[in-house]
Amino acid sequence: MAYDATKMKDWQIAEAAEVNMPTTEVWRERLGLEKDEVIPYGRTPKLDFLKIIERLKGKPDGKYIEVTAITPTPLGEGKSTTSLGLMEGLGKRGLNAGGCLRQPSGGPTMNVKGTAAGGGNALLIPMTEFSMGLTGDINDIMNAHNLAMIALTARMQHERNYNDEQLARLSKMRRLDIDPTKVEMGWIMDFCAQSLRNIVIGLGGRMDGFMMQSKFAIAVSSELMAMLSIVRDLADLRERMDKITVAFDKSGNPVTTGDLEVGGAMTAWMRNTINPTLCCSVEYQPCMVHAGPFANIAVGQSSIIGDRIGLKMFDYHVTESGFAADIGFEKFWNVKCRLSGLTPHVSVLTTTIRALKMHGGGPKVIPGVALSAAYTKEDLGLLEKGLPNMVHHINTIRASGINPVVCVNCFHTDTKAEIAMVRKAAEDAGARCAVSTHWADGGDGALELADAVVEACNDENDFKFLYPLEMKLRERVEKIAKVVYGADGVSWTADAENKAKMLEDDPQYGDYATMMVKTHLSLTHAPALKGVPKGWTLPIRDILIYSGAKFLCPCAGTISLMPGTGSNPAFRRVDVDVKTGKVSGLF
Repeated sequence: MAYDATKMKDWQIAEAAEVNMPTTEVWRERLGLEKDEVIPYGRTPKLDFLKIIERLKGKPDGKYIEVTAITPTPLGEGKSTTSLGLMEGLGKRGLNAGGCLRQPSGGPTMNVKGTAAGGGNALLIPMTEFSMGLTGDINDIMNAHNLAMIALTARMQHERNYNDEQLARLSKMRRLDIDPTKVEMGWIMDFCAQSLRNIVIGLGGRMDGFMMQSKFAIAVSSELMAMLSIVRDLADLRERMDKITVAFDKSGNPVTTGDLEVGGAMTAWMRNTINPTLCCSVEYQPCMVHAGPFANIAVGQSSIIGDRIGLKMFDYHVTESGFAADIGFEKFWNVKCRLSGLTPHVSVLTTTIRALKMHGGGPKVIPGVALSAAYTKEDLGLLEKGLPNMVHHINTIRASGINPVVCVNCFHTDTKAEIAMVRKAAEDAGARCAVSTHWADGGDGALELADAVVEACNDENDFKFLYPLEMKLRERVEKIAKVVYGADGVSWTADAENKAKMLEDDPQYGDYATMMVKTHLSLTHAPALKGVPKGWTLPIRDILIYSGAKFLCPCAGTISLMPGTGSNPAFRRVDVDVKTGKVSGLF
């Protein structure tokens, strides 16, 4: 039964659906899992990855379905909603379907955007647990990350206070000679706290730490979260943990977590994070939640671990990529698939008429401000001008050899003529197109989408990467800029180009993934440029090095790792019923 999403808020729908949510024992029987493969954790059990993957290693994989989107408005165009709606639609067809989504950060949940639980009748439950920490993975990552900073700052204090002989006698430490002006890491917390972007620590006396400039970032931007999303198992995580560059010494050499002898303890904090958490949709379709890395600077995907066991448990496994196809899909295509060795069958391009009108020159869309009437009334001219953005993303997906299915994520204000225009443009560009009302109608509203996806999964595809691993960094960036973004070329600042040459000449970086850093609000580096801009060059100002995740991140424009809290944040509407303990106001 679908709930009336026009009258009920998401948290109310979640509360109603959670009354009959399957128990851990029901999930175990339904998914065919052994008793010791399910780790009880309230209503959201974890799945023991190592045990499940070992037992099912000989079982053929199911169909691998990726969900991405066109360039979004600042409101987002419903990738999570579409992912959940698709799982529900496949379930309505009697198919064994599930998926894996990213864990939301407390920052956006308590800020303007809200949680990433989907919406309406395509909603993830239990919503409160999902939105507020779940089974503690982000907390474990925060502890592990900040422990590295504790190790660094304590070491700097002790090296200042003691000479070499005293260091060796007291704690068997060698001097690392860390340069306080070249500390790469900062601290993390899982809220949007702009006042902590730039700080000074160590104020006080000689026993109060080392005084220096420092910084905070949001937890999901941590390199540890990026690592969790791409590792294949616990051994892979432990190996990477000693290789994280925390700072540089005064000779310019990297100082790593291994040098600080903290990698083992960091892994201990994160040992349980490798196990995905099992949740479900309001129609009780199983959906794992695992990892939640930034899509701007990291891979922006749920985990390889989640996909590996999902493909064993489900005949149709759905995974979602962060932001639009120029960022999320490109990283899924050229990074996640390369690291996992998994080959996708289809990519779903989430599209809204609202976003297409924005790309056609519609009024600015501002979170927290009522939409202009241009987005709620029929305007075929405005819509037609925005269609090239969708076509551009279709062509990006087709360049990978994957079959695209355009999903028109319908709003109640969309008209038949507008929907018909989008469908024709998608089909003319070589994609299947399905209209879906999963927000309003759940799985019943996603049947056309489910059928199109199943049909596309049965087609042959010719999956291929955009570039070979042997290609040099600057050539990779040029290829991504031209093929995926539509740029004429790339310009490098002198410092960025010198850094790129150094990295290209050093064999240790030869197998590092190229992880582009740019805005998600435009195909270009400039958020205000909508549609499909022509005649522009992508400027690269720096390259970030993440040696644990093994990412090289060329930066186009300025990206803050600590977002700010807006003037009308979501936390103003969140509260607790003191008699029942139930949380209200999440959306």
